[in-house]
Amino acid sequence: MRKAPVLKDLVLVGGGHSHVAVVKSFGMRPLPGVRVTLISRNSLTPYSGMLPGLIAGRYSVDEAHIDLVPLCRFAGARFVRAEVTGVDLANNTVLFADRPPIAWDVLSINSGSTPSLPEVGDPDEAIVPVKPIDRFLERFEPLVERLRLHEGTPRIGVVGGGAGGVELALSVEHRLTSLGLTVTVELFTDDKEILTTHNRGVQTRFRRILAKRGIEVRTDSRVVETRAGRLRTEAGDEFPFDEVLWVTNAAAAPWLAASGLEVDDDGFLLVDATLQSTSHPDIFGAGDAAAMRDDPRPKSGVFAVRQGRPLARNLRNALLGRALVAYRPQREFLSLIGTGKAYAVASRGTWSAEGRWVWNWKDRIDRKFMERYRQLPEMSDSPPGEIPRALGEDPARAANGDGMRCGGCGAKVGAETLQAALAGIEPVPREDVVVGLDAPDDAALVRVPDGKLSVLSVDAFRPMVEDPYVFGQITANHCLNDLYAIGAEAQTAMTIVTLPLWHERKLAEELRQMLAGALDVFSAEGAALVGGHTSEGAELSLGFSVTGLIDRDAALLKRGMRAGDVLILTKAVGTGAILAADMRAKAKGVWVDAAVESMLKSNAAAAACLHGHGARACTDVTGFGLFGHLLEMVGDERLTVRLDADALPLLDGALESVRAGFASSLQPDNERLAGRADVHPQLAAHPHYPLLFDPQTAGGLLAAVPAGAVDGCIQRLGELGYERAATVGTIAAGPRSRRTAIVLQG
Repeated sequence: MRKAPVLKDLVLVGGGHSHVAVVKSFGMRPLPGVRVTLISRNSLTPYSGMLPGLIAGRYSVDEAHIDLVPLCRFAGARFVRAEVTGVDLANNTVLFADRPPIAWDVLSINSGSTPSLPEVGDPDEAIVPVKPIDRFLERFEPLVERLRLHEGTPRIGVVGGGAGGVELALSVEHRLTSLGLTVTVELFTDDKEILTTHNRGVQTRFRRILAKRGIEVRTDSRVVETRAGRLRTEAGDEFPFDEVLWVTNAAAAPWLAASGLEVDDDGFLLVDATLQSTSHPDIFGAGDAAAMRDDPRPKSGVFAVRQGRPLARNLRNALLGRALVAYRPQREFLSLIGTGKAYAVASRGTWSAEGRWVWNWKDRIDRKFMERYRQLPEMSDSPPGEIPRALGEDPARAANGDGMRCGGCGAKVGAETLQAALAGIEPVPREDVVVGLDAPDDAALVRVPDGKLSVLSVDAFRPMVEDPYVFGQITANHCLNDLYAIGAEAQTAMTIVTLPLWHERKLAEELRQMLAGALDVFSAEGAALVGGHTSEGAELSLGFSVTGLIDRDAALLKRGMRAGDVLILTKAVGTGAILAADMRAKAKGVWVDAAVESMLKSNAAAAACLHGHGARACTDVTGFGLFGHLLEMVGDERLTVRLDADALPLLDGALESVRAGFASSLQPDNERLAGRADVHPQLAAHPHYPLLFDPQTAGGLLAAVPAGAVDGCIQRLGELGYERAATVGTIAAGPRSRRTAIVLQG
């Protein structure tokens, strides 16, 4: 998908119900010149309508969650997995604890809410809050397992008498009893009745259902203290419990008020009828994070879903400088409240009904909603279209020029842009760096200590992920791998970057994000960033020339394996296939998350471990895939390589991606490398065979280790955090043929 120059940034904080609608809207009808960025703690966002069914065991995790990664890929949006800690209103940036700020031109907040917990007691120990939902789900399955192992009858307290509390109590009771457990569940509310926002008929129906299921309801029971093993009400009554689930009114994230935004009395972002902040016109809000000043509504997923379309329209209008349109929420709305079983209650105004048919109705509505985000249209490769002049600047002048770009040194990024990008970049100090970024000159000066060799390598990429900070981290990590494979200590790095023809402010921001990510890696590895080169081009790319130091007689080269050696691989394979599926919006977010986590794992400690266990040959597995790099290790030696395809560690989703037909564009070239060896038909027929040719980014190390040292090496690698490290084959004496034989280890 060819992209237009970025003129404005629309940043969405939170992956809530309103924002998923915004992302899809901009995917269906892109606004050329506008880059959309979605920031969320997790790549999966739970759908509140299916949460009780998920807890009850009626839905799977996939069925009850919207996957933000393929949704953003479909929309051409950046997905940033991070937790927001605030916004800087003076500089229009979103703040984080562990990465650089992200700038916005228009900002929208749909980040949900936090639990409103009692001020006394130890809530972290005694309470499992339902909000935010993603964190509740992380704690719920361990809770179920604890109760399964509990001696006697577990006691569960649910605090909150609204629809959420009632549904949760019934869903938990159904889940646990379906597992064969006998449990006691009690529901606490400080109101005189349950479900106070619903009509008398709904209250009566649920009183009957709760009583039939053996769930005791305690009204007028305000919980004021919780400690491990007990709960105390305002009246002084104490109740013993094994688990307490908290479903009371939601609280606002503290950073909303702390940032200086206008908030309501409860700390929620105050917005007007257009969903625009009442204090900052370039900020919008929806869902639980926002409060409508003139038309307040309860915190409900129903309103968050319905706000999606008007929010998308007004964000588009704000970017184009058009008038905003008021959103008028409905006074009465349909609620379909589950009971954990295939039975539900309907509520609207003064009307109510119940039955299995209500559950089937609810199930159809929920599944239809989820299908909007599961069955996305095929991505288009068409040009982006003309940039609206209403975005502000003439797109022909957006990159500081008149549309005719110079070559040679005239294609460098401007000095002021570069200076802005480097602001705050502080490389790790090294005594052997004589001249570096601390006092820039025409070239860096670096000492090579006596008895050492200087090891040099270089690599560069187009982005494999949309987050420029993570892209910088992965690229730096990848570029250091050649040093580690040979046994060197990382010393210095120089940047090689090509930046697209964007506005200088956007260029500076993109470069700053990438360099900050890379610098995090280099600093952790003890390498100094000493300089680099920038240029303009058709698309973004980033690379590094790196140097390392090694003792003159300590270099571990690719060649040197012997018959009897065992092949050890330090990381799982599959990044190429997963990233190929991701590019077509077909990869699950959890697959991409796992692939990124693997790519961010440094090989420095693994290299030291391999060398310490007597490795005789080593290389890093990158673009040519495991098969291609293994051939480089064999060289001209007449050897038989016995690969254990069953033991090949695979990233989650790698095999599924290959089976679905997704492969890197380099895969066909890599597969032709099989013609250089005698490949046994049994190996070629193995399901894992295609992944031997999968090109890896920041892949693992492949080493030949003496057989007697293998067990200790694998154990130590696991202790160092390389849980997927595995033995993947053995080396035997050569075949009669002049070519290497590669067979399936049996």
